[in-house]
Amino acid sequence: MKSKKDIVKDLKIEVDSILFFDMDGTLIDTNLANFLSYKKALQSVIKLDNAIQYNPNERFNRTTLKIVVPNLTEIEYKKIIQQKEENYKGYLSQTKLNKSVVEILTKYYKMNKTVLVTNCRKDRALMTLNYHNLTDKFSNLFFRQTSDNEPQTNKYENAISCLSLSAQKVLVFENEKQEIEDAILAGISINNIINL
Repeated sequence: MKSKKDIVKDLKIEVDSILFFDMDGTLIDTNLANFLSYKKALQSVIKLDNAIQYNPNERFNRTTLKIVVPNLTEIEYKKIIQQKEENYKGYLSQTKLNKSVVEILTKYYKMNKTVLVTNCRKDRALMTLNYHNLTDKFSNLFFRQTSDNEPQTNKYENAISCLSLSAQKVLVFENEKQEIEDAILAGISINNIINL
């Protein structure tokens, strides 16, 4: 069985291929920085001390927050989220590039259309991309479209529609099962989805 690195290395990219890159966990591993930002926010807002442990296989997110600390008031919850966003810039050094995927981006960005398609919020995505000098490698940037209370949009359908693209020309680099399913629903061939 081929490793993920070999799959990426053996990839056939045509001159008219359009490359869609997810950010968190695909292009850049941001899990530790994200977790540390939440942990510091929890300590700051509700003085929660060492109750949460880092799991590199799971992304700590707003849903996890509500599970770990189910009795948060709405005010505490909003303060934690705000603090987490502010804390993130202090942990950028804890983010790591996925070298095999970044190599593809840097190899093809001048010849092919390269598109960031992420459910990350714009400010954090740009901060992370700028930190790693990747922002200028993209033809287009698509960020999270909805707030917490709205159903999430299919980021792939949205990007294909906004750019008037043929889904058959799109290659996707993605690590989340649900997002891969969304790419397929958007008309992208399973053979054009690189599951990282």
